Amino acid sequence: MKEGTYPDDDTLLAELGRVVDQVDPPPAGLAERVQFALALEDLDVEVARWERADAMAGVRSVDQGTITFTVSDLTVMINLTKVGMGHRIDGWLVPEGEYGVEVRVAGHGSSSTTADDGGRFVLDSVPRGTTQIVVYIDGASCRRTVVTPAVVL
Repeated sequence: MKEGTYPDDDTLLAELGRVVDQVDPPPAGLAERVQFALALEDLDVEVARWERADAMAGVRSVDQGTITFTVSDLTVMINLTKVGMGHRIDGWLVPEGEYGVEVRVAGHGSSSTTADDGGRFVLDSVPRGTTQIVVYIDGASCRRTVVTPAVVL
């Protein structure tokens, strides 16, 4: 390029893209995690918010501990215990009720159970990976579905 001349917009954008990919590339597996999060059969869902504890702020993955998710009038609390190559999930739903609970793990399918009348549920041998919890609440007039954000376990 001659001194005093400027490249066209396409050349500048291509160079900027190359620099960004080199300096700050997207995390490995990002595209797969996004596709997993969007792959729910029932797109009419409410997405819960991850209530992050100070010690876990900014953490993308969790091995053990407690995580709480909330959406409007429902709280989903899970306790993770590492067991071998997977996890045991002990969960509680508030308000309590016999709701359907599904745990989806990318590349491993899903496991389902029903919370007892106190809102408690347990799933053993949940594989490691990008995970979402789906809660099915049958109301008097309609079925309500709540899904948690994807978390890497």
